[in-house]
Amino acid sequence: MGATSQLPQSLPVTPEARPWLRHYEPGVPWTIEIPETTLPEYLALNAGRYPRREAIRFFGKAIHYRELDEAVNRFANALIRLGVEPGDRVGLVLPNCPQIVIGYYGALRAGAVVVPCNPLYAEPELAHQLADAGVKVVLCLSLMFPKVQAVRDRVPTLEHVVVTNIKEYLPPLARVGFTLFRERKEGHEVTLPEDGRTHWLQPLLQQAPATMPSVRRDPDDLAVLQYTAGTTGVPKGAMLTHRNLVAVTLQTHAWARNIEEPDGSDVVLGVIPIFHIYGQTVVMNFPIVSGGCMILIPRFDLKAILEAIDHEHPTFFPGVPTMYAVLANAPKVEQYNLRSLKACISGAAPLPVPVQEQFERLTGARLVEGYGLSEAPVTHCNPILGERRAGTIGLPIPSTEAIVVDLETGTTMLPPGEVGELAVRGPQVMQGYWKRADETERVFRGSWFLTGDIARMTEDGYFQIVDRRKDMIIVGGLKVFPSEVEKVLLEHPAVQEAVVVGIPDPYRGEMVKAYVVLREGASVEPRELLAFCRERLAPHRVPREIEIRTELPKNLIGKVLRRKLIEEELAKRQASAPDTAPEV
Repeated sequence: MGATSQLPQSLPVTPEARPWLRHYEPGVPWTIEIPETTLPEYLALNAGRYPRREAIRFFGKAIHYRELDEAVNRFANALIRLGVEPGDRVGLVLPNCPQIVIGYYGALRAGAVVVPCNPLYAEPELAHQLADAGVKVVLCLSLMFPKVQAVRDRVPTLEHVVVTNIKEYLPPLARVGFTLFRERKEGHEVTLPEDGRTHWLQPLLQQAPATMPSVRRDPDDLAVLQYTAGTTGVPKGAMLTHRNLVAVTLQTHAWARNIEEPDGSDVVLGVIPIFHIYGQTVVMNFPIVSGGCMILIPRFDLKAILEAIDHEHPTFFPGVPTMYAVLANAPKVEQYNLRSLKACISGAAPLPVPVQEQFERLTGARLVEGYGLSEAPVTHCNPILGERRAGTIGLPIPSTEAIVVDLETGTTMLPPGEVGELAVRGPQVMQGYWKRADETERVFRGSWFLTGDIARMTEDGYFQIVDRRKDMIIVGGLKVFPSEVEKVLLEHPAVQEAVVVGIPDPYRGEMVKAYVVLREGASVEPRELLAFCRERLAPHRVPREIEIRTELPKNLIGKVLRRKLIEEELAKRQASAPDTAPEV
């Protein structure tokens, strides 16, 4: 795959070739063995070992391992009865709730390929993903059913839709309250067509046997089509095999070895959405492989999260910087006991040092920054108990190699300190893009995957992300990394958030525009921020415009949607352009 490469086929497993190994915590292995197995086999194993241990908690209701395993078997058998065969795609349009776990593992156990979908997608986005993946069955929340029904005719392969209500796994009293006061008001109450192709989940489960189906899948078979976030373009399906998923789960466990409970009974707070590969790895698969428990929360609800930590005592809390910042600054946060937390891994965006320090003082937990992509779910992380470096994504995790290559061709390995594109190798790296041979060719150099992130490696093996390659702005032929400008803006005492994008410019090619959100109670004019930037940046890096906003558009895991800002700007310019058509 990929262009002719001068890159090494592999790096020797030595501290000289892989300087990051010197900074591994004691007991964390340099490499791990990947067993010939699949994720559903781990679920069955732990259902046998810990049948009465809690696997899921959902607003106070517990689902034990045996109960979860039986539900997964029933859903797998129901899918087979609906005509799902090995390799068929099953779409999931669900928030964090027990049904997404049952749907995910049930589809895998039936031999299907899971296609997780963002439940907040607009109809065109959802239609594109379902059609591109060739989905045969969709499992969706009743709240999302009208959207799924609206795009049904645009997905030729879609044969069946299975619908579930969020209340189905609520505790009895909460379920009654939801039925009386929220179900109809919030749009959860729907009527399904009697067409033989649309089904409620619970009757399907009740009618299907609880025995494990006889379908067997090879570790190298496709397991998940994980679509990229599409923050910079059309989403593509990253093909992840069962081996990829088992590998990254075991790699993550190896990294957390020194802080996990010996019997694997850790409790993970699941706020990060499971439809995202980050959530699948650290919220769902991480505890299931070890026999731990996940606390599922459907959306970022500050009060629900604080109460969950206070009452349910999670030990791990994966999240994004925005979540930790909001929790650390929550009103009356001192009224909640947050000291059960041991470790928190932050991803999706750079972790500001003040947020890290404030959250650690509040909880006593270790908060470290990590890194991964849809194409390679986790590749780097700062040591949890060892030496972490602020402003870095840390070290490559076990059985992972990382280098920095030249930006022009991606075929030459650069020495420490130089800026180039981050390339990674490891058992967690995808097999390629679904139906996109050209895109697959573009991002691989031999077995090295080009991440699209601009990075540098220190002499001792810590990696720092400079920016996204696609976000790089060219102003009159000169490169501008948005993160460099954003860092300066964030140094201003009035600025809470900042994002910089490149806007097409007829004279310079592109111009730098910044969008900022001010701190509560702060006041500053754009001209003052421009003057602040001029004192600290080279002229070509200074924004031509700064727009102050109350909020920035983000996806569910907190990434700013730069593409949306650019589209808004271009639409605004087009609308304000003078009409040059001659008068009649």
